[in-house]
Amino acid sequence: MQPIRLLDLGLVPPVRSQTIYHAVAYALDENSPDTIILVGPDAPYVCIGFHQELDKEVDVEYCRAHGLPMFRREVGGGAVYLDQNQVFTQWVFQRGALPTSIDERFALYVKPLVETYNALGIPATYRPINDIHVNGKKIGGTGAAQMGDAEVVVGSLMFDFNFELMSKVLKVSSEKMRDKIFQSLNEYMTTMTRQLGETPDRDAVVDLYIEKCAAALNRTIVPGDPTDKELVLAAELDAQFSTDEWLYQKGGLRQNGVKIHEDVRVTESAFKAPGGLIRVTARTREGRVDDLTLSGDFTMLPKFAPGALELGLRGAALNADALKTRVNEVYRTVQIQSPGVTPDDLTTAILQTVQA
Repeated sequence: MQPIRLLDLGLVPPVRSQTIYHAVAYALDENSPDTIILVGPDAPYVCIGFHQELDKEVDVEYCRAHGLPMFRREVGGGAVYLDQNQVFTQWVFQRGALPTSIDERFALYVKPLVETYNALGIPATYRPINDIHVNGKKIGGTGAAQMGDAEVVVGSLMFDFNFELMSKVLKVSSEKMRDKIFQSLNEYMTTMTRQLGETPDRDAVVDLYIEKCAAALNRTIVPGDPTDKELVLAAELDAQFSTDEWLYQKGGLRQNGVKIHEDVRVTESAFKAPGGLIRVTARTREGRVDDLTLSGDFTMLPKFAPGALELGLRGAALNADALKTRVNEVYRTVQIQSPGVTPDDLTTAILQTVQA
């Protein structure tokens, strides 16, 4: 097979960090080389998945007020904040050059990323179907798409990440939800900088990654440049991606809550009981309640009862029987009084949230 072309483009304008792999994909013909693109944005921005609706996923007013451009990509997945602290690793390959099975394709794509982290002393592992974890914390995810005749797989080398800004750019239902997202990002995501105590040299990491790619793919990788056709397409896509028509097009149904990684999600909902509104903000992990916040306009005595319920429900399985048992246990132990709000009401409110 012919060598894989490497396009190491360094830092480019935010929109180009997305449009370049689209352009390489749409320009691909039978004579085009398989290509690995390494690129990063020279300024921060927000990017949403192809099937999302901008104003349902992103705090548009916040982004505009803080000069954060917003773009839609043709790869699925969720809204994400991106900046100079990530190097995007974008594969654009001919049909047939990658495994047909999406599981096998992700496994192949993730292999050199995991091996790069391992070589740096970071104990990363592949978490199917498309995450990379370090001791249960996510250090990267991936996405895939078909564009024209090309197969595309994308991800990143995570040098560092602004967890606070990520929590601020998302559209959420309350500040409690935003706080829970920020806390969860800090607890369940990591970066090279956090793992190593310092930020490694970009070029050294990239060289290591290309070495691991060549071994995983069993092919030679040679530096190259974008073609004139690819650059023309990229410029056209720069313009398209910057239009409101492209950005605000209607996508699929919104996914409730915020996915931190494959096993962790933050959700929020409200339930109207006779005794008042019960608002539940929950973080779930591997089929259990990981953390919980209860608020609303209900009355509950003693005053520490909501906190006791929050603690008592941690670790509960996400099913009605398990949740109801835990709620009843806390009610008995603490001797909770909650006029118009029964243990059944609380169980329903929590179940409604964790199953969202």
